[in-house]
Amino acid sequence: MRALPVRVDAVLVQALIAAALSFAHLHDLASAAGQDGWKAWAYPVSVDLLMVAAWRRLRSGEAKAAGWCWFLVALAASLGANVATAGLLDLDDVPAWLRILVAGWPAVAFLGGTLLAHGSAKPSEAPVTAPAPPSTATVPDPTTAEVERPSTAAELPAIEPESAPPSPPPVPPALVAHARKVADEHRARTGTDIDTSTLRARLGVPMPLAEAIATQLT
Repeated sequence: MRALPVRVDAVLVQALIAAALSFAHLHDLASAAGQDGWKAWAYPVSVDLLMVAAWRRLRSGEAKAAGWCWFLVALAASLGANVATAGLLDLDDVPAWLRILVAGWPAVAFLGGTLLAHGSAKPSEAPVTAPAPPSTATVPDPTTAEVERPSTAAELPAIEPESAPPSPPPVPPALVAHARKVADEHRARTGTDIDTSTLRARLGVPMPLAEAIATQLT
């Protein structure tokens, strides 16, 4: 069985070295500030986890202001420990204000982690319920409706069927109101106006009646 070639990534090695050095500096600063034992090792873990949580929030694209705020807080804590342990601060005689900052860091990290984890819950979208179809008792069928002829039809000249425009079927106001709700729901969902074919399918009416309803919706 052939062994797989191991590829050394220079960027990954550099990141591991920088993380190890920053981890050690945070541990040394916490230990010098009076946090001995396991507590000194917990401080660098807390700082790194807060930075990773803030970076994940920035990558998700949600609540970027909070993500940048806590990322800069964690970066300041890590960078401050690196600078403080570079010989500019006497670790044998840590000032009182630095001891206060180190002692108060757990509360700050807990607050930041809680806000990053639970600060941007998405509201659940309300399900879109389809409206009930209109009662067939109130919808006249233009195919079976009787066409009234004028009493003076014998006195008028004959008119070719192609030249006489058909009269639109009557539309009840309740059906127009229901069709307007269907059109508004379609516009809110798709961003475009509903066409006549879709309106006819949603209402379950013949095409002539759907065209008459569409003219009243415009």
